[in-house]
Amino acid sequence: MASRKKTKTVKLFVLDTNVLLHDPTCLFRFEEHDVFIPIITLEELDTHKKGMTEVARNARQASRFLDEIVSQAAGNIDSGIPLKSASRDAANGKLRLQTQAIHAVLPASMPVGKADNQILGIVVALKEREPERSVILVSKDINMRIKASALGLEAEDYFNDKVLEDTDLLYTGTREIDAAFWERNGKDLKSWQEHGRTYYQIKGPDVTSLHLNQLLWQQGEQLLQCRVTQIDGKSAVLETLKDYSHQKNNVWGITARNREQNFALNLLMNPEVDFVTLLGQAGTGKTLLTLAAGLAMTLEQKLYSEIIMTRVTVPVGEDIGFLPGTEEEKMLPWMGALEDNLDVLNRNEDDGGDWGRAATRDLIRSRIKVKSLNFMRGRTFLNKYLIIDEAQNLTPKQMKTLITRAGPGTKVVCLGNISQIDTPYLTEGSSGLTYVVDRFKGWDHSGHITLQRGERSRLADHAAEVL
Repeated sequence: MASRKKTKTVKLFVLDTNVLLHDPTCLFRFEEHDVFIPIITLEELDTHKKGMTEVARNARQASRFLDEIVSQAAGNIDSGIPLKSASRDAANGKLRLQTQAIHAVLPASMPVGKADNQILGIVVALKEREPERSVILVSKDINMRIKASALGLEAEDYFNDKVLEDTDLLYTGTREIDAAFWERNGKDLKSWQEHGRTYYQIKGPDVTSLHLNQLLWQQGEQLLQCRVTQIDGKSAVLETLKDYSHQKNNVWGITARNREQNFALNLLMNPEVDFVTLLGQAGTGKTLLTLAAGLAMTLEQKLYSEIIMTRVTVPVGEDIGFLPGTEEEKMLPWMGALEDNLDVLNRNEDDGGDWGRAATRDLIRSRIKVKSLNFMRGRTFLNKYLIIDEAQNLTPKQMKTLITRAGPGTKVVCLGNISQIDTPYLTEGSSGLTYVVDRFKGWDHSGHITLQRGERSRLADHAAEVL
C-alpha cells in the first residue's frame, strides 16, 4: 500500500504505468482510498502487452483486472467504479478512469509529448480540481518522483510488495546466546545424547523468540553451536551441530572456514531441510558450499539423482536465443561461477593425476545440468538438488513459480546478495529473495543463513573493505 497511515479523508492515488507492470494487483491494494488511471497509462499498458516476458504477462493481467472492474460499472464510469466486489472486500475505494481531456499548465521546459509529463499534468489538474483531498502520484520511477516533488506534488513509491522497510531487520538465521540465556531458560534443563549428537530441552521466556532451524552460538569458555529442532509452547529442543571445520568431516574436500559456513553446511547436508537460503556478499562461499554439499549428497550419498543449476540471466527472462547452441550451451556464458567452483572442488591431491582429474570432472559434469529460467513453467523436479543462483534478481512471483517446481525428494537452495540487484524496479525490500527468507522463517523444513565473512583472499577482503 502506498500509504500506511489511515486518515478520515479519502486520498486519490494516480498510478504510473510501471506500478501496474510491476504488480497488477496494485489496483486492490489501496484500502479505502481511490485510484485514478490516466488514459496515457492505458496506452502504455497496451504497448507492453505483447511477448512472453514477465512485464508482458503483468500488462495482460492488469488489462484483465481492469476489464473485470469496468464490466461491473454498468456504464457509470465518470463517478468512479467501486472496487469492493472485484477485490473481494480487500479495497473499499473507487477506481476512476480518465474519461475526458484534462489540461494543466506545466513549466515550458517540460515537453508535453512525453508520457511522464502528461501524467504529471494530470496530477496537477486533479490537485486543482479537488483541493480538499490529497492527490498522490504512485510511481516506481525515481526520476518521475523527483520531477513531481519539483512541481510541488505529492509522490510515493509503491510499497505494498515490500517485505521489509529496512533490510537490516531481515532474519539472519543465527543468534548469539550468552551465559544468562541458560540461567533464564535452564530451570528444567534436560540433556541427552542420540546418534552422536547432544540434545538440550530448555524452558523459559526466550523460547517464544526462537525460530525452528535457527542456529544458536555461544562464545567464551563454553563454546556451543546448536540448532533449534523443536518448539512447543515455552519449551524448545536444541541439537548440537556437526563440526564441518574439521578435516575428518570435509564435504567433497571442503571444510568450513568460519562459524556461518559451518552453519550453512549443517543445513545443506541435512536431508530433512528441503529449502535453504544463503545470503552474503561476494566471496563468502555461497556457491562453493552449495555445490560441495550437492556433489556429496548426489554422488556419494545418492540422495538426489542430479544437480540442476539455474540463474537469472539479466535482463531477466529475456530470450537467450542469439547465443549459438543448445539450452545448456546458451546458459554456459552465464555460468562462470559454476566453472570456477568446479575447478576448486576438482582439485584433489590423490586423484590419480591428470587422467583421474579429467574422469572425475566428466563424472561431475554428467550430474550437473544447467537450465534457463525461461523454460521452468509447468516442470516438476523429482529427487533433484536445485540451485537458484543470483536469486536477488527474481520478483516474489517468479520465486514462487520456481520453488513450486519442486516435487517429492527435491531440495531447493537459493543463493544471492541483496546489495547486488540488477533488475529495474526491484529493491532490497521487494526482492523475491528477501520475500522467501521472511516467509519461510520458522518452517521446520527450511533454513536460512546470512554469511558474513569473505573467504576469497586477503586481496579481495581488503578491496571489499576499502573500495
